[in-house]
Amino acid sequence: MKDRYLDFVNSPFGTSIARSLGLPRPEVLRRHRADQAEFGGMAAIGAGPSPTLFDALLGVLATIGMTGVAHESAYGWLPAAARHGVMSGRFEPRSGDAHAVDRVQALIFDATGIEHSSQLHSLYAFFHDALRSLAKNGRIVVIGRPPATCASVAAATAQHALEGMTRSLGKEARNGITSNLLRVAEGADIDAALRFFLSPRSAYVSGQVVTIDAPSTSPESWTKPLAGRRALVTGAARGIGAAISAVLAEHGAIVTGLDVEAVRGALDQTMLAIEDAAPSAGAHAALVADIAAPEAPSQIAAALAASGGIDIVVHNAGITRDKTIARMSGEMWDSVIDVNLLAQERIDEALLEAHVLRDGGRIVAVSSIAGIAGNRGQTNYATSKAGVIGRVRAMAPVLRARGVTINAVAPGFIETHMTARMPFGLREAGRRLNSMGQGGLPVDVAETVAWLASPGSAGITGNVVRVCGQSLIGA
Repeated sequence: MKDRYLDFVNSPFGTSIARSLGLPRPEVLRRHRADQAEFGGMAAIGAGPSPTLFDALLGVLATIGMTGVAHESAYGWLPAAARHGVMSGRFEPRSGDAHAVDRVQALIFDATGIEHSSQLHSLYAFFHDALRSLAKNGRIVVIGRPPATCASVAAATAQHALEGMTRSLGKEARNGITSNLLRVAEGADIDAALRFFLSPRSAYVSGQVVTIDAPSTSPESWTKPLAGRRALVTGAARGIGAAISAVLAEHGAIVTGLDVEAVRGALDQTMLAIEDAAPSAGAHAALVADIAAPEAPSQIAAALAASGGIDIVVHNAGITRDKTIARMSGEMWDSVIDVNLLAQERIDEALLEAHVLRDGGRIVAVSSIAGIAGNRGQTNYATSKAGVIGRVRAMAPVLRARGVTINAVAPGFIETHMTARMPFGLREAGRRLNSMGQGGLPVDVAETVAWLASPGSAGITGNVVRVCGQSLIGA
C-alpha cells in the first residue's frame, strides 16, 4: 500500500507545506537498485585508542570503491592507507545542505581498543565533528568488541556503553541515516556485515547490535553470493515470503517456495515470476504443504532430499488469530503457537536428523517486533515470536559444530496486504513510530535474510536483527 503522506511531503508542493506548518518530513529511503552503484564516495574514519581493525576496514573500503578519510582521532589511518597503497586524506567537517556533493556517505568508528569508560570521550569528539557532514541516506557503523570477551570489567562496561551511543545516533541523525553496532570478536571477519550495513540494502535496519564471533568464508562472487546454494522459504506465496524468495534468487540461490494448498495459484505465479527474473542452474520450484500437519516435516525433508539437499532454510510462514486473551479461544492460541513456533522446531528436527540441511547451512527465522515488545490483542502471536527468538539463541551453540548458523529477523511495520487492512489510525501510528518515520517494505526484510544466508555471515549466529526503521517500541 502506498504511503500517501510520505509521497505528499516529499513532493514539490508538499515540501513547502510541510515546512510552513512544521510537519515531519520523512526522507525517501535509498534502496538497492540494479541500475545504480551500490557503493561510492567517502567514509570518515574515527577511532578510540589502539584501534585494531584499520587493515580490515581498508580492505573492505578498497574493494567496494569507497575512500576512507581520517578524522584526527584516527591516528594510524593514514600510515595504514599508505602501506596498502590506498587513496586517503584528512577529514574536514562540513555543514549546510545535506545534499551537498562534498558530504561523506558513511561514518565508521573503530572502538575495539576502548578499555575504560574514560576513553568514551573519543566517540563524542568524532561524532560531534562529523555527524553534520553525513549525507542523506548515509550510514553510521560503530565497531567494538563483545563485552563477554573483554579481559576486565572496565573494558566490558565501556564496550557495552557503545550500544546506547549507537542507538541514540540513529534517533538524532534522521534524513534516512542508519546507525548500527558491530561487536567483532578477535579473529572474526567484518567483510559481509560491513558491506551490508554500508549499502542501500540495509535502508530500514537501524539501531541494531550484531555480534560476529567467528571467521567466515567470502563468497566467490559478491554480486551472486548464494550461487549454487539451495534455499527453502516457507510462506512464499506472497508478501514478505515472496520478496525473500525473489531476493535469494537474485543473489544466485535455487529457491523452493512452500505454502498451503489454498494459495497454490499465488505460489505458482510467484515462483514463475522468480524463474523469469532470475533463472538458475536448477529450476526454482513450488512445494505445497501445510507445515502444521503431522506428516509435513517428513514430507518436506523427503522432497528436499530428492533434489540433493538444502543449504538455506527460511522460516517465514506464520498466522495471526487476534483477540485479547480473555476473549481468545483455546483453538486460536494453539493454532498460532503450532504454526509459528512448533512447526519450525519439527521441520528443523527432520532436516537435521536426515542431514538434508547440509553442513555449513543457514537457518533464518522470521520473528516480529511483537515478540520483543509484546502487543495488545496478540498474546498468542507475541508468545510464538518470542519463542522463535529464544529458540534461535538456544540452538546457535548446538548447531555450531556443524557450521550451521541460526539467526532471526524481527520485522516492525512492513507495508503488506495485512497492514493495508489495519484501521487508518493504527496504520499511521505504525508507520511514524520509528526513526525513519515510515513503514518498511518486504524487500527490506528479504535483503536482511539474504545477508544472514551468505557464506560471509558464517561468523554470525544466535543474533536477532530488527528490520523496523529503529522502532520506538521495544528494545
